[in-house]
Order: sequence, then C-alpha cells, then structure tokens
Amino acid sequence: MTTVVLADDEALLRKALAALLPLEGDITVLAEAYDGASAVRETLSHRPDVLVIDLEMPGVDGLGAVAEIRRARPGQVILMLTRHARPGVLRKALKLGVQGFVSKAAEPSHITSVIATLHEGRRWIDPDVSALAVIDDCPLTDRELDVLRVTSQGYSVADIAAQLHLAAGTVRNYLSNAMQKTQTQTRHEAARYAREHDWL
Repeated sequence: MTTVVLADDEALLRKALAALLPLEGDITVLAEAYDGASAVRETLSHRPDVLVIDLEMPGVDGLGAVAEIRRARPGQVILMLTRHARPGVLRKALKLGVQGFVSKAAEPSHITSVIATLHEGRRWIDPDVSALAVIDDCPLTDRELDVLRVTSQGYSVADIAAQLHLAAGTVRNYLSNAMQKTQTQTRHEAARYAREHDWL
C-alpha cells in the first residue's frame, strides 16, 4: 500500500483524484492540501510515501512548498502535477529533487502508475514535459536568473545583494550580463523578458 498526500488548489480535481486513485491501485490518501502552506503542513505531519502536488497554487506555490519540505524531509518522494511544463520550472524542480512530472490532464490510471514508479525509487517525466526541457534555449546562468527573479519582486540592488548573500557589485555584474543577453535596457525589462520566455 502506497500512502499519498494530495495538494491542489482546484477542489474538484483534488477531490476527484482522492476518490479515483485508491480505485486504480493500492493507494491510501492520508490528507488533502489546498495551498502550498497546507501542503507543507500535511506532508510533514503525515509523512506520506509520495506527495502529489500542483505546481501553481496561491500563496506559497508548488516549488516553494517543495523547497520547504525538502529542507525538513530530504527523502520525501514528490510527484508534481503541471498544466504548463515550462523549461525553467522543470529545471528548478529537478534541482529541488522532484522525482516525477505529470500533466494535470493525465488519466487517474496513469497518475497511479507513476506514483507506483516513484515509490519504487525510479523517476518519471511525461514525454511532453521532457521535450520542452530539451528545447530549452535559455542563455542565462542560474545566478543571473536568481537576480532577475528577485528583481521582478521590486527589490533594489542592495536588497538583492542582501537576499542572495552577494556583493552589490557582483549583483550589478549579473544584471548587466542578463541585460546584454536579453538585449534590454534595464534590469526590470530583463526580468520581464525572462518571465515572458518562461525562464523564471
């Protein structure tokens, strides 16, 4: 029997999966979560074999929740559901240790099969998701993406430096490189360009 926590802000989908997954395989749903904060709370409380979590949720999103869960429980097996498999998001999730990606449009029988695969210690990335990762043409480094991500939240260079534990001059260099690579005039334009291309 595989134990699962389901985290998705779409109540209809969450309830449907909670009802259908046990019918498709040897799965017990221990708890449901409706946002990132409750996903963290329920996962750390119930310690499921597999956390099934939506990428996009209000408040703390799926990636933020995964990062917090990983800090407290490094071995947690995670299956991420996504409607839009953006290359930058896939890359970040894999770095956080997410073992599986499945489209939210997948049949419950397929999701059940993937849960079993992950529980056996293997990985699974749906072909359409992995295809996007292969054609990822982001020219920015991880650090350049980091400074643009914080820039898009409205922080000053000094604030970015403090938040990322970098020198202000280093932050300016990263921002300058990012502007050159995106052919933009300001750091805010560069951040907007990166978001529009799904790199953040």
